[in-house]
Amino acid sequence: MTESRDVPIVVACPDGPLLVRGNIRLETPEGEPIEQRRRTVALCRCGVSSIKPFCDGTHKAVGFKTER
Repeated sequence: MTESRDVPIVVACPDGPLLVRGNIRLETPEGEPIEQRRRTVALCRCGVSSIKPFCDGTHKAVGFKTER
């Protein structure tokens, strides 16, 4: 019997964050680990979140738009 691998799945939300499901390693630009408290995380794409790398919903207030 083979074990199932926990392969991350990334979903780009229209005009919003990247939703990442699965086991991933998050780290700061300096290489320090960031604790992943949930199995699914929303990562900021607009660059305005006050809790980067996570999304705080600010993309709505600033009118962030994606091409798709």
